[in-house]
Amino acid sequence: MKVSLSWLRDYVTVDRDVADVAEALTMAGLEVEALVDRYAYLDGVVVGRIVEITPHPDADKLSLCKVDIGTETKAIVCAAANISEDDLVPVALPGVELAGIGKIESGRIRGEVSEGMLCSEAELAIGTQTSGILLLPEGQRPGGTITKALKLSDTVIEFDLTPNRSDCLSIIGIAREVAAILETPLKHPDIRLPEGQTPIDKLASVTLEAPDYCPRYTARLVSGIKVAPSPFWLQDRLNSVGLRAINNVVDVTNFVLMEMGQPLHAFDFNRLAQGRIVVKTAREGQTFTTLDGMERKLSSEVLMICDGKEPVALAGIMGGLDSEIEDDTTQVLIESAYFNPTTTRRTAKQLGLSTESSYRFERGVDHGGVVRALDRATQLICRLAGGKLASGIIDEYPKPIPEKVIELSTNRTNRLLGTSFDRDKIASYLESVELDVKILDEDILKVVPPTFRVDLERPQDLMEEVARLSGYNGIVTTHPVTEVLAKEQKEELQVRKQLKEVLSGCGFFENITYSFIGKDACDKLLLAGNDYRRQMISILNPLTEAQDVMRTSLLPCLLGTMLQNVTQQNKDLKIFELGKIFLKNTQEEELPTEVEMISALWTGLRQDRAWHSKEVKTDFYDIKGVVETLFRAANIQKVRFSVPSTPKYPYLKPGRVAEVYARGELIGTVGEIIQQVLQNFDLKQAAYVFELNFDQLVRLRTCEKSAKPISRFPATSRDIALIVDNALEAQEVLHFVEAQDQELVKSVEIFDIYKGLPIPDGKKSLALRFRYCSFERSLTDEEVNKVHEVVTQKVLKHFKAQLPEK
Repeated sequence: MKVSLSWLRDYVTVDRDVADVAEALTMAGLEVEALVDRYAYLDGVVVGRIVEITPHPDADKLSLCKVDIGTETKAIVCAAANISEDDLVPVALPGVELAGIGKIESGRIRGEVSEGMLCSEAELAIGTQTSGILLLPEGQRPGGTITKALKLSDTVIEFDLTPNRSDCLSIIGIAREVAAILETPLKHPDIRLPEGQTPIDKLASVTLEAPDYCPRYTARLVSGIKVAPSPFWLQDRLNSVGLRAINNVVDVTNFVLMEMGQPLHAFDFNRLAQGRIVVKTAREGQTFTTLDGMERKLSSEVLMICDGKEPVALAGIMGGLDSEIEDDTTQVLIESAYFNPTTTRRTAKQLGLSTESSYRFERGVDHGGVVRALDRATQLICRLAGGKLASGIIDEYPKPIPEKVIELSTNRTNRLLGTSFDRDKIASYLESVELDVKILDEDILKVVPPTFRVDLERPQDLMEEVARLSGYNGIVTTHPVTEVLAKEQKEELQVRKQLKEVLSGCGFFENITYSFIGKDACDKLLLAGNDYRRQMISILNPLTEAQDVMRTSLLPCLLGTMLQNVTQQNKDLKIFELGKIFLKNTQEEELPTEVEMISALWTGLRQDRAWHSKEVKTDFYDIKGVVETLFRAANIQKVRFSVPSTPKYPYLKPGRVAEVYARGELIGTVGEIIQQVLQNFDLKQAAYVFELNFDQLVRLRTCEKSAKPISRFPATSRDIALIVDNALEAQEVLHFVEAQDQELVKSVEIFDIYKGLPIPDGKKSLALRFRYCSFERSLTDEEVNKVHEVVTQKVLKHFKAQLPEK
């Protein structure tokens, strides 16, 4: 929406700087996008004094002028006859672009140099005079700008309005807002019509066949008009907002459109069959040619303006070729209507046709102001085009739209806005934008919004009006007084964060993959036919064939990521993933069981390559150590690693696999991937993995922490080597010793395991180191040896172990 300051001042006194007014309008909810100098195109036009005029040697009607422009004298060829030496004239210098002329350039005219152009009013677009050069008043300095010489100054304000403010799609609408902000009166145009002649109902008629689509239709008839160019003031007003002048009748309808926001249409009455207007919907598939020459196919939802025989206009959007105003038009029927916004919007979208009229009808025009806009257009047409007005008015309004009544509470308004306005102050704000306000009691105001304010429907809308008119900056910022309590984080989230941090600290990167895997993943892992992980859930619309089932293990995802990295020559990899697996239930209609798991994979070197250390490949005990670190961090007690009693994990190498227990519950496995599985995933190098049930980890975790004092007396140690069966797990020996609850035994650890000669076949040597200490005294060798002998005998007896021969 464009508004020129000069036009705006016809309706409201603006005595403040335009930039300040623009800022105030923006803060009131009408965003100003730009302020544009309307006469900026004249910056290259300067005042010149004609020093000398001589005839053109090769053209009788041309003359050669030498013009002083202050800094130099220009040679200019001119055809005007109204100039003489010493006249002050406007000079368009090379580079200036003038409407209808184009870019001014230096050149030769009939062989003579011309370094610019002397301009008329029309060529400068500041008047209609075309017959001669514009002569400037004396006292102007050569070289000064033409805008300063003629005091040409007008700012165009460009608005970016929100869709609900259709009332501001007019000059008067913006003027109303400015008047409220500046607290100055709004001046409405004085509308007076000449007395009519023949009653209009004897000459024309209007029939509404679709009142839901067109609730109101009004018309007036003017006869004996003369179509001609508009006077300059009207052309200038339209040009100031970017509209092109056409003729006095059409220009009036456009003028009222911009002035009052009401789209109008002028029909050549002599071309309306039977002198009738019929408002009805189109036939399905009907075609119609609009003013732009385009033939358009219509649906049965399109509202048409028809005469007694055929359509003449798309209602609220664009007229047709057959009824437009021509130079020989002598009678005009002026239409002013209210069309249903939804209907207009739908039609405009279907046809891909947007006009100034449809833009306003889509947002809602003033249904109570259609007659006033009609009278304003009639007044101007009678004044500018002559003619006689038919008496009376056609006003088809079968179902009047009821007025809106809103009750506004002063107390509630202040409470929601955080203000302290009294009842009368709130009323004055609302009345400043022409709302009808009546006081019902000390708290309640009865407000009737004017019909042009289609956006005011609820008390909250009126509160917004109070806020913006009083100034948003005037509302004091307050903060609610409340006690903010941080919600304690769920234990599951705490453990999740903790384990991720621990694994990151161990050098692992988190792996995030889809919950979908290929159906052949179980075959690649060599799972048995009755393994519960083969009960997969199929995806109805998979992304790819390799992602057609929900995963029942995280290992395929980790191995897939390993392949991608190895392919890119990243062969030293430590990754983990914490996510859900989905296990199918026996009942088909039941949702799958979702189990959260945490798994990791380690392949390649134990440490990054460095010049000061040898390259050592990772092994089973490295990944087992990571699991132990996780348990310590999560404070999970009584952890035990055990060899599986049955071959339940065909994808893990025998002798390099262990089940992980905590407090007697099986919570996962750790081991080395066998060669066959690696080949199935197109891998060659060794990979070590663990799988742990995260849900169980959360349940088994304890938040209790305990501390033991350190003895101030020295500790001593004793070593022992046991010959035991190969099948015996070293962990069993450690647990057995700890279970004896010997007061002086502070710790026991394995420091060596040996197989081979002279150890018999099927046996292994297990070397243990016991640490003894007391909190009361320093232990003697005799005391330590005595306790050590008792513990040793118990171990030998329980595990049927032997001591090595000396």
